[in-house]
Amino acid sequence: MSASSNKGVVYIGPGAVEVQTIDDPKFDNPAGQKIEHAVILKVLSTNICGSDQHMVRGRTTAPAGLVLGHEITGEVIEKGADVEMLAVGDIVSVPFNVACGRCRCCRAGDTGVCLTVNPARAGGAYGYVDMGGWIGGQARYVMVPYADFNLLRFPDRDQALAKIRDLTMLSDILPTGFHGAVKAGVGVGSVTYVAGAGPVGLAAAASARILGSAVVMIGDFNKERLAHAERAGFTPVDLGRHDRLGEMVAEIVGAPEVDAAIDAVGFEARGHAGGEQPAIVLNQMMEITRAAGQIGIPGLYVTDDPGGVDESARVGSLSLRFGLGWAKAQSFHTGQTPVLRYNRQLMMAILHDRLPIADIVNARVISLEQAPEGYRDFDKGAAVKYVLDPHGEIAKAA
Repeated sequence: MSASSNKGVVYIGPGAVEVQTIDDPKFDNPAGQKIEHAVILKVLSTNICGSDQHMVRGRTTAPAGLVLGHEITGEVIEKGADVEMLAVGDIVSVPFNVACGRCRCCRAGDTGVCLTVNPARAGGAYGYVDMGGWIGGQARYVMVPYADFNLLRFPDRDQALAKIRDLTMLSDILPTGFHGAVKAGVGVGSVTYVAGAGPVGLAAAASARILGSAVVMIGDFNKERLAHAERAGFTPVDLGRHDRLGEMVAEIVGAPEVDAAIDAVGFEARGHAGGEQPAIVLNQMMEITRAAGQIGIPGLYVTDDPGGVDESARVGSLSLRFGLGWAKAQSFHTGQTPVLRYNRQLMMAILHDRLPIADIVNARVISLEQAPEGYRDFDKGAAVKYVLDPHGEIAKAA
Protein backbone atom coordinates (compact mmCIF):
# COMPACT_ATOMS: atom_id res chain seq x y z
CA MET A 1 0.00 0.00 0.00
CA SER A 2 1.45 3.38 -0.98
CA ALA A 3 2.30 5.94 1.70
CA SER A 4 -0.08 8.82 2.29
CA SER A 5 0.59 12.05 0.41
CA ASN A 6 -1.56 14.03 2.83
CA LYS A 7 -0.53 16.27 5.71
CA GLY A 8 -2.79 18.09 8.14
CA VAL A 9 -2.86 20.26 11.24
CA VAL A 10 -3.63 18.03 14.22
CA TYR A 11 -4.78 19.08 17.69
CA ILE A 12 -2.41 17.49 20.22
CA GLY A 13 -3.74 18.99 23.45
CA PRO A 14 -4.31 22.39 25.08
CA GLY A 15 -1.98 24.91 23.46
CA ALA A 16 -0.47 22.48 20.96
CA VAL A 17 -0.96 21.61 17.29
CA GLU A 18 1.34 19.74 14.94
CA VAL A 19 1.53 19.24 11.19
CA GLN A 20 1.45 15.47 10.71
CA THR A 21 1.09 12.94 7.95
CA ILE A 22 -2.59 11.95 7.88
CA ASP A 23 -4.58 9.50 5.82
CA ASP A 24 -5.42 10.36 2.24
CA PRO A 25 -9.12 11.21 1.97
CA LYS A 26 -11.53 8.46 0.92
CA PHE A 27 -15.13 8.37 -0.22
CA ASP A 28 -16.23 7.31 3.27
CA ASN A 29 -18.46 9.10 5.75
CA PRO A 30 -17.50 9.24 9.46
CA ALA A 31 -19.37 5.97 10.06
CA GLY A 32 -17.13 4.24 7.51
CA GLN A 33 -19.85 3.90 4.86
CA LYS A 34 -19.00 4.39 1.19
CA ILE A 35 -20.53 7.50 -0.38
CA GLU A 36 -20.67 8.60 -4.02
CA HIS A 37 -22.01 12.14 -3.54
CA ALA A 38 -18.57 13.45 -2.51
CA VAL A 39 -15.48 14.96 -4.09
CA ILE A 40 -11.82 14.96 -3.15
CA LEU A 41 -10.28 18.42 -3.12
CA LYS A 42 -6.71 19.57 -3.45
CA VAL A 43 -6.80 22.30 -0.80
CA LEU A 44 -5.68 25.62 -2.29
CA SER A 45 -6.29 27.70 0.82
CA THR A 46 -7.51 27.03 4.33
CA ASN A 47 -7.70 29.48 7.19
CA ILE A 48 -7.10 29.53 10.93
CA CYS A 49 -10.35 30.56 12.62
CA GLY A 50 -11.09 31.89 16.08
CA SER A 51 -13.37 28.89 16.54
CA ASP A 52 -10.35 26.63 16.00
CA GLN A 53 -8.54 28.64 18.64
CA HIS A 54 -11.21 27.86 21.25
CA MET A 55 -10.45 24.16 20.78
CA VAL A 56 -6.69 24.62 20.78
CA ARG A 57 -6.90 26.57 24.04
CA GLY A 58 -8.61 23.55 25.58
CA ARG A 59 -11.91 25.35 25.97
CA THR A 60 -13.98 22.56 24.41
CA THR A 61 -14.14 18.77 24.71
CA ALA A 62 -12.19 18.32 21.45
CA PRO A 63 -10.20 15.06 21.51
CA ALA A 64 -6.48 14.87 20.84
CA GLY A 65 -5.82 13.74 17.28
CA LEU A 66 -8.56 15.87 15.71
CA VAL A 67 -7.59 17.16 12.25
CA LEU A 68 -8.53 20.84 12.34
CA GLY A 69 -9.91 23.19 9.72
CA HIS A 70 -13.33 24.19 8.44
CA GLU A 71 -12.45 27.11 6.13
CA ILE A 72 -11.59 25.42 2.84
CA THR A 73 -11.13 26.46 -0.79
CA GLY A 74 -9.95 23.84 -3.23
CA GLU A 75 -9.73 22.23 -6.65
CA VAL A 76 -11.77 19.14 -7.49
CA ILE A 77 -9.36 16.31 -8.29
CA GLU A 78 -11.71 13.33 -7.98
CA LYS A 79 -15.48 12.94 -7.79
CA GLY A 80 -17.97 10.27 -6.86
CA ALA A 81 -20.37 8.67 -9.30
CA ASP A 82 -23.35 10.65 -7.96
CA VAL A 83 -21.75 14.08 -8.50
CA GLU A 84 -23.35 15.66 -11.57
CA MET A 85 -22.81 19.44 -11.37
CA LEU A 86 -19.06 19.62 -10.80
CA ALA A 87 -16.06 18.64 -12.92
CA VAL A 88 -12.48 17.75 -12.14
CA GLY A 89 -10.50 20.99 -12.27
CA ASP A 90 -13.26 23.21 -10.85
CA ILE A 91 -12.19 25.58 -8.09
CA VAL A 92 -14.75 25.75 -5.31
CA SER A 93 -15.53 27.30 -1.96
CA VAL A 94 -16.58 24.90 0.79
CA PRO A 95 -19.15 26.20 3.31
CA PHE A 96 -18.01 25.19 6.78
CA ASN A 97 -21.45 23.64 7.27
CA VAL A 98 -21.74 20.01 6.26
CA ALA A 99 -25.30 19.79 4.97
CA CYS A 100 -27.28 17.07 3.21
CA GLY A 101 -29.56 19.39 1.22
CA ARG A 102 -32.55 17.13 1.78
CA CYS A 103 -33.69 17.36 5.41
CA ARG A 104 -36.33 19.76 6.71
CA CYS A 105 -33.75 22.35 7.84
CA CYS A 106 -31.68 22.24 4.65
CA ARG A 107 -34.80 22.62 2.51
CA ALA A 108 -35.65 25.74 4.53
CA GLY A 109 -32.16 27.16 3.97
CA ASP A 110 -31.03 26.48 7.55
CA THR A 111 -27.95 24.51 6.54
CA GLY A 112 -26.17 25.33 9.79
CA VAL A 113 -28.48 22.90 11.58
CA CYS A 114 -28.72 20.03 9.08
CA LEU A 115 -30.51 17.13 10.73
CA THR A 116 -28.73 14.18 9.11
CA VAL A 117 -24.95 14.74 9.07
CA ASN A 118 -24.32 14.56 12.82
CA PRO A 119 -25.79 11.89 15.09
CA ALA A 120 -25.11 13.94 18.22
CA ARG A 121 -27.01 17.13 17.45
CA ALA A 122 -28.25 19.33 14.63
CA GLY A 123 -25.46 20.74 12.47
CA GLY A 124 -22.20 19.43 11.06
CA ALA A 125 -18.81 20.97 10.28
CA TYR A 126 -15.34 19.91 9.19
CA GLY A 127 -12.63 19.40 11.81
CA TYR A 128 -14.70 20.51 14.77
CA VAL A 129 -15.67 19.02 18.10
CA ASP A 130 -19.17 17.51 18.35
CA MET A 131 -19.93 18.35 14.72
CA GLY A 132 -20.23 14.90 13.21
CA GLY A 133 -16.68 13.60 12.92
CA TRP A 134 -15.99 15.06 9.46
CA ILE A 135 -12.24 15.33 8.87
CA GLY A 136 -10.87 18.87 8.80
CA GLY A 137 -9.40 20.73 5.87
CA GLN A 138 -6.25 22.34 7.27
CA ALA A 139 -4.57 19.78 5.08
CA ARG A 140 -3.28 19.13 1.59
CA TYR A 141 -6.35 17.12 0.58
CA VAL A 142 -9.86 16.72 1.99
CA MET A 143 -13.13 14.93 1.19
CA VAL A 144 -16.33 16.99 0.88
CA PRO A 145 -19.71 15.18 0.97
CA TYR A 146 -22.98 16.18 -0.73
CA ALA A 147 -20.80 18.08 -3.16
CA ASP A 148 -23.45 19.18 -5.67
CA PHE A 149 -25.40 20.83 -2.88
CA ASN A 150 -22.60 22.24 -0.74
CA LEU A 151 -19.94 23.53 -3.08
CA LEU A 152 -19.86 26.98 -4.68
CA ARG A 153 -18.01 26.82 -8.01
CA PHE A 154 -16.09 29.90 -9.08
CA PRO A 155 -16.99 30.90 -12.64
CA ASP A 156 -13.44 31.51 -13.92
CA ARG A 157 -10.34 29.63 -12.80
CA ASP A 158 -7.79 32.37 -13.48
CA GLN A 159 -9.95 35.03 -11.85
CA ALA A 160 -10.45 32.80 -8.82
CA LEU A 161 -6.73 32.22 -8.39
CA ALA A 162 -6.04 35.94 -8.75
CA LYS A 163 -8.53 36.75 -5.98
CA ILE A 164 -8.03 33.71 -3.79
CA ARG A 165 -6.95 35.74 -0.72
CA ASP A 166 -10.42 37.30 -0.76
CA LEU A 167 -12.39 34.27 -1.94
CA THR A 168 -10.96 32.09 0.82
CA MET A 169 -13.04 34.14 3.29
CA LEU A 170 -16.29 32.83 1.73
CA SER A 171 -16.08 29.53 3.57
CA ASP A 172 -16.87 31.06 6.96
CA ILE A 173 -15.92 34.46 8.31
CA LEU A 174 -17.38 36.67 5.60
CA PRO A 175 -20.80 34.94 5.50
CA THR A 176 -20.70 34.71 9.30
CA GLY A 177 -20.07 38.44 9.66
CA PHE A 178 -22.70 39.16 7.02
CA HIS A 179 -25.22 36.90 8.78
CA GLY A 180 -24.57 38.75 12.02
CA ALA A 181 -25.20 42.09 10.31
CA VAL A 182 -28.35 40.87 8.56
CA LYS A 183 -29.77 39.42 11.76
CA ALA A 184 -28.94 42.63 13.60
CA GLY A 185 -31.18 44.45 11.14
CA VAL A 186 -28.45 46.57 9.58
CA GLY A 187 -29.71 48.73 6.72
CA VAL A 188 -29.30 52.11 5.10
CA GLY A 189 -28.48 54.70 7.75
CA SER A 190 -28.10 52.25 10.63
CA VAL A 191 -25.89 53.07 13.59
CA THR A 192 -24.06 49.80 14.21
CA TYR A 193 -21.84 48.52 17.00
CA VAL A 194 -19.66 45.42 16.57
CA ALA A 195 -18.15 43.78 19.65
CA GLY A 196 -14.75 42.34 18.78
CA ALA A 197 -12.15 43.54 16.28
CA GLY A 198 -10.92 40.09 15.28
CA PRO A 199 -11.47 38.72 11.78
CA VAL A 200 -15.17 37.93 12.25
CA GLY A 201 -15.79 41.34 13.81
CA LEU A 202 -14.05 43.03 10.90
CA ALA A 203 -16.07 40.93 8.45
CA ALA A 204 -19.24 41.95 10.28
CA ALA A 205 -18.19 45.59 10.11
CA ALA A 206 -17.45 45.30 6.38
CA SER A 207 -20.84 43.69 5.91
CA ALA A 208 -22.58 46.46 7.82
CA ARG A 209 -20.88 48.98 5.59
CA ILE A 210 -22.00 47.39 2.32
CA LEU A 211 -25.51 47.00 3.76
CA GLY A 212 -25.65 50.76 4.18
CA SER A 213 -24.76 51.46 7.80
CA ALA A 214 -24.10 55.15 8.45
CA VAL A 215 -21.71 54.53 11.35
CA VAL A 216 -19.86 51.29 12.12
CA MET A 217 -18.18 51.17 15.53
CA ILE A 218 -15.92 48.30 16.66
CA GLY A 219 -15.12 47.74 20.32
CA ASP A 220 -12.11 45.83 21.64
CA PHE A 221 -9.34 45.94 24.25
CA ASN A 222 -6.63 45.03 21.73
CA LYS A 223 -5.04 48.27 20.55
CA GLU A 224 -3.33 46.65 17.55
CA ARG A 225 -6.65 45.31 16.30
CA LEU A 226 -8.37 48.64 16.95
CA ALA A 227 -5.69 50.47 14.98
CA HIS A 228 -6.20 48.13 12.05
CA ALA A 229 -9.98 48.56 12.26
CA GLU A 230 -9.52 52.32 12.07
CA ARG A 231 -7.24 51.99 9.04
CA ALA A 232 -9.98 49.89 7.42
CA GLY A 233 -12.40 52.81 7.84
CA PHE A 234 -14.32 51.80 10.96
CA THR A 235 -14.72 53.79 14.18
CA PRO A 236 -12.73 52.19 17.02
CA VAL A 237 -14.03 52.02 20.58
CA ASP A 238 -11.26 51.37 23.10
CA LEU A 239 -12.93 49.31 25.82
CA GLY A 240 -9.87 49.74 28.01
CA ARG A 241 -10.84 53.35 28.76
CA HIS A 242 -13.66 52.47 31.17
CA ASP A 243 -16.60 50.09 31.53
CA ARG A 244 -19.41 52.43 30.44
CA LEU A 245 -19.94 51.43 26.83
CA GLY A 246 -23.01 53.64 26.38
CA GLU A 247 -20.98 56.74 27.23
CA MET A 248 -18.34 55.87 24.64
CA VAL A 249 -21.03 55.29 22.03
CA ALA A 250 -22.61 58.65 22.91
CA GLU A 251 -19.26 60.41 22.39
CA ILE A 252 -19.33 59.19 18.79
CA VAL A 253 -22.99 59.40 17.74
CA GLY A 254 -24.52 61.76 20.31
CA ALA A 255 -26.69 59.20 22.09
CA PRO A 256 -25.87 56.08 24.16
CA GLU A 257 -27.66 53.69 21.84
CA VAL A 258 -27.38 51.98 18.48
CA ASP A 259 -29.83 50.56 15.97
CA ALA A 260 -27.98 47.28 15.51
CA ALA A 261 -25.47 45.35 17.62
CA ILE A 262 -23.31 42.39 16.60
CA ASP A 263 -21.56 40.10 19.10
CA ALA A 264 -18.45 38.76 17.36
CA VAL A 265 -16.75 37.76 20.62
CA GLY A 266 -18.60 34.81 22.14
CA PHE A 267 -18.14 32.89 25.36
CA GLU A 268 -14.51 33.82 26.11
CA ALA A 269 -15.46 37.48 26.58
CA ARG A 270 -13.53 39.56 29.10
CA GLY A 271 -14.61 42.48 31.21
CA HIS A 272 -12.94 45.79 31.90
CA ALA A 273 -11.21 44.38 35.00
CA GLY A 274 -9.50 41.75 32.87
CA GLY A 275 -11.17 38.54 34.00
CA GLU A 276 -13.51 36.40 31.93
CA GLN A 277 -17.15 37.40 32.02
CA PRO A 278 -18.85 35.14 29.46
CA ALA A 279 -22.15 37.06 29.43
CA ILE A 280 -20.77 40.60 29.46
CA VAL A 281 -21.02 41.25 25.72
CA LEU A 282 -24.60 40.01 25.50
CA ASN A 283 -25.59 42.18 28.46
CA GLN A 284 -23.86 45.21 26.94
CA MET A 285 -25.67 44.60 23.66
CA MET A 286 -29.01 44.77 25.44
CA GLU A 287 -27.99 47.96 27.21
CA ILE A 288 -26.93 49.91 24.12
CA THR A 289 -29.38 48.59 21.51
CA ARG A 290 -32.43 50.77 21.08
CA ALA A 291 -35.95 49.68 21.88
CA ALA A 292 -37.18 47.24 19.20
CA GLY A 293 -33.61 46.96 17.90
CA GLN A 294 -31.90 43.73 16.91
CA ILE A 295 -28.84 41.84 18.12
CA GLY A 296 -26.95 39.43 15.86
CA ILE A 297 -24.76 36.88 17.64
CA PRO A 298 -22.25 35.21 15.30
CA GLY A 299 -19.82 34.82 18.23
CA LEU A 300 -19.47 31.24 19.43
CA TYR A 301 -21.21 29.97 22.57
CA VAL A 302 -20.74 26.36 23.64
CA THR A 303 -22.64 23.80 25.67
CA ASP A 304 -19.47 22.42 27.31
CA ASP A 305 -16.54 24.60 28.38
CA PRO A 306 -13.98 22.77 30.58
CA GLY A 307 -12.22 26.09 31.26
CA GLY A 308 -15.33 28.03 32.30
CA VAL A 309 -15.02 30.49 35.16
CA ASP A 310 -17.64 28.68 37.26
CA GLU A 311 -19.85 25.61 37.23
CA SER A 312 -22.60 27.37 35.30
CA ALA A 313 -20.24 28.64 32.60
CA ARG A 314 -18.80 25.13 32.21
CA VAL A 315 -22.17 23.93 30.91
CA GLY A 316 -22.92 27.06 28.87
CA SER A 317 -25.29 28.61 31.40
CA LEU A 318 -24.77 32.38 31.47
CA SER A 319 -26.06 35.12 33.76
CA LEU A 320 -28.06 37.25 31.33
CA ARG A 321 -30.07 40.35 32.14
CA PHE A 322 -32.74 38.97 29.86
CA GLY A 323 -35.50 41.05 31.42
CA LEU A 324 -33.88 44.17 29.97
CA GLY A 325 -33.96 42.74 26.46
CA TRP A 326 -37.56 41.66 26.96
CA ALA A 327 -38.59 45.09 28.25
CA LYS A 328 -36.98 46.77 25.23
CA ALA A 329 -38.65 44.34 22.78
CA GLN A 330 -35.30 43.43 21.30
CA SER A 331 -34.73 40.56 18.87
CA PHE A 332 -31.84 38.10 19.22
CA HIS A 333 -30.47 35.68 16.65
CA THR A 334 -27.85 33.04 17.42
CA GLY A 335 -26.39 29.88 15.91
CA GLN A 336 -24.18 28.57 13.13
CA THR A 337 -24.33 30.66 9.97
CA PRO A 338 -26.07 29.03 6.98
CA VAL A 339 -23.24 29.89 4.59
CA LEU A 340 -25.07 28.85 1.44
CA ARG A 341 -27.64 31.57 2.07
CA TYR A 342 -25.04 34.26 1.39
CA ASN A 343 -21.88 33.00 -0.26
CA ARG A 344 -22.83 33.43 -3.92
CA GLN A 345 -23.84 37.07 -3.45
CA LEU A 346 -20.67 37.77 -1.49
CA MET A 347 -18.60 36.02 -4.17
CA MET A 348 -20.01 38.42 -6.75
CA ALA A 349 -19.19 41.41 -4.55
CA ILE A 350 -15.59 40.17 -4.31
CA LEU A 351 -15.19 39.34 -8.00
CA HIS A 352 -16.46 42.80 -8.97
CA ASP A 353 -14.20 44.63 -6.50
CA ARG A 354 -16.92 45.77 -4.12
CA LEU A 355 -15.58 43.97 -1.06
CA PRO A 356 -11.78 43.78 -0.51
CA ILE A 357 -12.23 41.48 2.45
CA ALA A 358 -8.64 40.14 2.54
CA ASP A 359 -7.29 43.62 3.21
CA ILE A 360 -10.09 44.40 5.67
CA VAL A 361 -9.27 41.36 7.83
CA ASN A 362 -5.51 41.74 7.18
CA ALA A 363 -5.02 38.34 5.59
CA ARG A 364 -1.50 36.92 5.88
CA VAL A 365 -0.54 33.87 3.84
CA ILE A 366 1.71 31.26 5.46
CA SER A 367 2.64 27.69 4.57
CA LEU A 368 0.89 24.67 6.05
CA GLU A 369 4.07 23.89 7.98
CA GLN A 370 3.89 27.31 9.65
CA ALA A 371 0.43 26.61 11.10
CA PRO A 372 1.67 26.06 14.70
CA GLU A 373 3.37 29.46 14.59
CA GLY A 374 0.19 31.01 13.19
CA TYR A 375 -1.88 29.52 16.00
CA ARG A 376 0.53 30.89 18.60
CA ASP A 377 0.53 34.41 17.15
CA PHE A 378 -3.24 34.47 16.68
CA ASP A 379 -3.72 33.35 20.28
CA LYS A 380 -1.63 36.34 21.39
CA GLY A 381 -4.08 38.67 19.64
CA ALA A 382 -2.27 39.39 16.38
CA ALA A 383 -4.33 41.68 14.14
CA VAL A 384 -4.11 39.12 11.33
CA LYS A 385 -6.21 36.49 9.57
CA TYR A 386 -3.88 33.58 8.85
CA VAL A 387 -4.39 31.83 5.51
CA LEU A 388 -2.59 28.51 5.00
CA ASP A 389 -1.18 27.72 1.53
CA PRO A 390 -0.76 23.90 1.52
CA HIS A 391 0.57 23.61 -2.05
CA GLY A 392 2.11 27.05 -2.60
CA GLU A 393 -0.66 27.92 -5.07
CA ILE A 394 -1.42 31.31 -3.50
CA ALA A 395 2.22 32.30 -3.72
CA LYS A 396 2.26 31.28 -7.38
CA ALA A 397 -0.88 33.30 -8.11
CA ALA A 398 0.59 36.35 -6.43
